[in-house]
Amino acid sequence: MASPIAVYSLPDLKNTTDDALPNYLTSLDFRQSHFLTDVRLVLGYSAVIIAAITFAFDYKRGWNETKGYTYWAVVAYFLLNGALTFWIWFAEKGKIFQGATQNGTLLTIASSVAKHNPTYQLLVRWTDPATSEPFDWQTCEISAPFTTWFSSDGQFSAKPFQQWLSSEVPVIAAADGAGSRRRAQKERAGSELPSAMMQSKGPALHVNPQNGKK
Repeated sequence: MASPIAVYSLPDLKNTTDDALPNYLTSLDFRQSHFLTDVRLVLGYSAVIIAAITFAFDYKRGWNETKGYTYWAVVAYFLLNGALTFWIWFAEKGKIFQGATQNGTLLTIASSVAKHNPTYQLLVRWTDPATSEPFDWQTCEISAPFTTWFSSDGQFSAKPFQQWLSSEVPVIAAADGAGSRRRAQKERAGSELPSAMMQSKGPALHVNPQNGKK
């Protein structure tokens, strides 16, 4: 069981719930895309590497020899940080999940929490591969209080959270239903395997204790 969190800390409540959402969706038919996170990491680490190299070069060679390089390094550093800020605010925009199913359904989910309001809000967008337009996005906004899946002592309960998602978002409900059917089929197959193995065994060998006696 995970350790409880502070129920009065909205960032902790949101972060814990944000972490649970991709785990639930990837347990269904969704494959998560890490493109947004990968770009953010590349931008952030590139800026850090430039700053570290500039510092080391300046420390070893001195300011007079490195000031020309330092100027361009500072420019590159601020450009990368500007790009990173733009990416976080305008590309990611609070997205906590981006993925697709095997049949081509695209899904993106962004989360938010208003100040001093313990309500979890989601903006869900998805495509229906059955429609004629490949990027005809459908959108819904859902919200629920954190107390729906957090206990009074800060314990997170996954089942009510998953039930809330599947009851509010049709594409998740469809994937959850398909996943439940697959799990049921696996459970039936697992329960039938021992009996099938028992039936495949031949009859037991009985030895007559009288054999061999005169």
